[in-house]
Amino acid sequence: MQTPAPQYFHFHPDADLPVLEGLRAFKTILVADVDVQETTMWDISRWLIESGSLYVLVWGKDSEQWREAVEDAALEAVNYEDVAEQHRVLVTAHEDDDLEEVFWFARHRASHPADLQDTLILHIADTPRREELEDAYSDA
Repeated sequence: MQTPAPQYFHFHPDADLPVLEGLRAFKTILVADVDVQETTMWDISRWLIESGSLYVLVWGKDSEQWREAVEDAALEAVNYEDVAEQHRVLVTAHEDDDLEEVFWFARHRASHPADLQDTLILHIADTPRREELEDAYSDA
């Protein structure tokens, strides 16, 4: 099965969070190239969950803290109640993996009961690397 091309979004830590258009239930590959304040990490995590991300693969700086923030945001969004499998948010941190391995895993192994078709590459950095990251994803 052919994997659809991901949507790339560059986010500078000092910017305001936009509305994500064209995505409903989706997978996110969060590429953290810069350190962010803890409050910003929480804001981005809540924003991802509110936007419909159901599977988040975290790579880069503070990936374990990002994982915890996204998991907590997902629990907070459902008021710490149990949810059906197709609505459950899955989060993985890949601090010891190469980014290419994360892209491969996202394309070929990361599955969710909701059968997520769309992927967002959320690149948190000072400068964008759209072409480089999109090429690495398509080569995975």
